[in-house]
Amino acid sequence: MGDKIEVSALHHFYRGLSELVGVESMLKIYHQYKGMQMTIPTHLYDRELAAKRVNEEYTGHNQQELARKYGYSQKWIRQVTRENNNQEKVNQKNHEELL
Repeated sequence: MGDKIEVSALHHFYRGLSELVGVESMLKIYHQYKGMQMTIPTHLYDRELAAKRVNEEYTGHNQQELARKYGYSQKWIRQVTRENNNQEKVNQKNHEELL
């Protein structure tokens, strides 16, 4: 597949991409997305899905670790865990009222 490609004649975007991921992978990306305008998200992890994982993995002492792992700020980690804690309190109160 990549044997017939003249890398030196590629558009600078595709040349850089081929240097980054290889010609074969560049061609797969080209065929899948050619003609489309793309914006690459700043964060690797989806905000909502990362928030769920943060709440699952939070120990009360690992904000910095989670911030690094998911690429968000410690402030965001605090906000997510605080909101989760508040929601758990509301859920607990509602549960107690039902009993």
